Amino acid sequence: MWIQKTIVIDKKARGFHIITDQVTNKLSEIKQIKVGLLHLYLKHTSASLTINENADQTVRVDFENFFNKLISENQINYRHSIEGPDDMPAHIKSSILGPFISIPITNGKLNLGTWQGIYLCEHRNLGKKRKLIATLQGSYNI
Repeated sequence: MWIQKTIVIDKKARGFHIITDQVTNKLSEIKQIKVGLLHLYLKHTSASLTINENADQTVRVDFENFFNKLISENQINYRHSIEGPDDMPAHIKSSILGPFISIPITNGKLNLGTWQGIYLCEHRNLGKKRKLIATLQGSYNI
């Protein structure tokens, strides 16, 4: 079985946001899969996806602070600056973290670790709606 859907995530503030429930709520077909894979692809160049801690919000704050320090704005060597001082750093952050993740599905559920969640990493000050392409593949529960 193969299924592909577009999931739209509403506009988020700059930062790291857990979207696990938003994704699974749009993919009821996961419950039908015994063994499979969810592949998520983000169709944007200034945001990214990753999997990390889903319980303590300070982890997401620390991620944002770390990436802002590592890849700062207003660098004199950035040539791509027409869209504002946060744009080129957003592209770099997006390339480091990446636009896709894959998660195993086991017995109708995402097989994430106890403290893992899906993050949408919004790297722009004024984020916009973000589109994910979700591709499910697997064998049906019988």
